[in-house]
Amino acid sequence: MNATRGTLRVALVGGPMYDRLYQRLPEFEDQAGWHVEIAFKDAHPALNDHIAEVYSAGTARYDLISTHTKYAPSQAQWLHPLDDWISDEQIAAFAPSIVELATIDGKLYGLPRNIDVRLLCHRTDWIGERGPETWDELADMAQQVAAPPDRVGFAYPGCFSGLFGTFFELLSSAGGRLFHDDLRPALDSDAGRWALNYLRDLHSVRKVTPPDLPDMHYDEVRAAFTTGRAAMIHDWPGGYEHIVNPETSRAAGHVGISLLPSGPAGLRCAYAGGFTFAIPTSVTDLDGALALLRFLTSYESQLLEARGGALSVRPAVHQQIVALTEPGSLAQRRMKLLDETVINYAIIPPRFPAYPQVEDTLWQTVQGAILDRLTVNEALSSLERDITEIVAGAG
Repeated sequence: MNATRGTLRVALVGGPMYDRLYQRLPEFEDQAGWHVEIAFKDAHPALNDHIAEVYSAGTARYDLISTHTKYAPSQAQWLHPLDDWISDEQIAAFAPSIVELATIDGKLYGLPRNIDVRLLCHRTDWIGERGPETWDELADMAQQVAAPPDRVGFAYPGCFSGLFGTFFELLSSAGGRLFHDDLRPALDSDAGRWALNYLRDLHSVRKVTPPDLPDMHYDEVRAAFTTGRAAMIHDWPGGYEHIVNPETSRAAGHVGISLLPSGPAGLRCAYAGGFTFAIPTSVTDLDGALALLRFLTSYESQLLEARGGALSVRPAVHQQIVALTEPGSLAQRRMKLLDETVINYAIIPPRFPAYPQVEDTLWQTVQGAILDRLTVNEALSSLERDITEIVAGAG
């Protein structure tokens, strides 16, 4: 082992989809000589709140942080551009589309960790081999298979970015948009009413979702499926190993995977983005931070995550994983569907500094309508007004 060259303090996204990678940190310490102190690790909403709090207060002491392509524009004031420190050859190892998402105003603010799009997972022993083709068909299937209180037909995130993303998918599949081209909100529309009515109908009318849905984010939704509570969910690539592993999932051996359903406009739409690792302005050991950044996004690190289900943004890793999948297997079908989704159905939220405020306002208002605290029309009118004020206030 090299002599210790110092300690690197990091703030990371945590949870079942992400912790696998951090098992490599002792290897980095042994090879590179820096000790890594994980000073903060939590779910993504908590990480975002923490980053905003400590950097706004000027108390941050991190050498590397996890961020995300949709949140980085709001954090760019606290991040170092990487263009002078990461070579063109190193950048070329990543898919150009995800590099573009990690770029703000022509500057690279993070090295990509993954690309995330969701697929639908269902219980084949309850529903059959074929997943629903449309959102309306999903609602009917969910109602047919629900057996409360032990089994719900469908679980989706009822809070935070997960609820925002689910509404975004439905809105887009109905031909709607979040914004006009000039960032005026475009939510008060037929598509917006359909999407919001759909989520409300599942939870408050048909009652085919978990009663505790408002408290469920991604990990809780996946747990509803792996514990045998939910017949259908849609989930990120990184959750795959937990869903199909008999040691962690009662659904193992009975998992079907399909594209997200199409909406009233005949469109399939999958909320997309990707995590990155970034160097913040509070960095005290730049050499060590850059060494860790390259290590966490290296071929070996991405291969480790991809073997657990994550969708790699290094084409060389992705090609190796595809080559290793057994022909005709569920894993092969999943990879084909992920590739099809990324190419044809991925939708990216608008990227601008005030985006996190828009997302928070949207999910909280949508949740209010789902729970019948607001009518659908009241919710959409409120969103138009509040988001207009947020965008105007942000300049």
